[in-house]
Amino acid sequence: MGKISVFGGTGFVGSCFSKLYHDRIILIPRESREPRSKDVLYLISTTDNYNVFDDIHKDIDTNLSVLVDVLKNLKPNESVFNFVSSWFVYGCGELPATEESYCNPKGFYSITKRCAEQLVESYCKTFGIQYRILRLCNVYGKGDLSVSKKKNAFQYLIEKMKHNEPINLYHGGLIYRDYMHVNDVSRAINLVLEHGDYDTVYNIGTGDKVLFKDMIDLAYKEVQSSSVLVDVDPPSFHLAVQVKDFFMDTDRLNRLGFTPEISLNDGIKELCQ
Repeated sequence: MGKISVFGGTGFVGSCFSKLYHDRIILIPRESREPRSKDVLYLISTTDNYNVFDDIHKDIDTNLSVLVDVLKNLKPNESVFNFVSSWFVYGCGELPATEESYCNPKGFYSITKRCAEQLVESYCKTFGIQYRILRLCNVYGKGDLSVSKKKNAFQYLIEKMKHNEPINLYHGGLIYRDYMHVNDVSRAINLVLEHGDYDTVYNIGTGDKVLFKDMIDLAYKEVQSSSVLVDVDPPSFHLAVQVKDFFMDTDRLNRLGFTPEISLNDGIKELCQ
């Protein structure tokens, strides 16, 4: 593989990938829609379902309109388009979710990410462009500048623990997720770009079913917090657009030879420093 044109290379995952593989990437400026190499890694995206309250067009404009402006500049029968998506596209269904699982997203972010996947598939098949779709699990690690209770809530709660503030836990923290360190996510993306099959979906995760409360307890002890943990009911909007439990099957990724290098324990300790 030669150079990789990276769209969205200044975001959380994109910046980590670009740092790890700096000698191979071409960072495409924010306003540009022109790839500068055969291989493209596309990470431009909104990050949560809450934009509907402030700007109802934001998810559509960012996740769909910008995407098609880039797609039309790909070279037929030459370009390889690697689209970074999210586990949110699955919605509520049987677990663990495989790449063939039915997708039924609910929120604007989730729906537009699924629609974006379908646009990529349709456009690439129409113009003879090879593609891959990479659905990321929950990603954590230092360097995320947009941590909030809406996005990357675990790191948001760690910061509250450090200040001994009350910690509200939906369902008492009794929810399951698949978390992977951003460095390992970047390594997995690179592995798929180098060895993954074309015209294929890949789940990017550890494949582990992790109880959120266990993560909170580990962080709580690590920072020696005196925060009060409060069991709260999720708001109605959260219940409408978000699933309670999620974890994914990663056999397809594992068959490429992927294994995470950073354990969840070590990753959480890093965040607590």
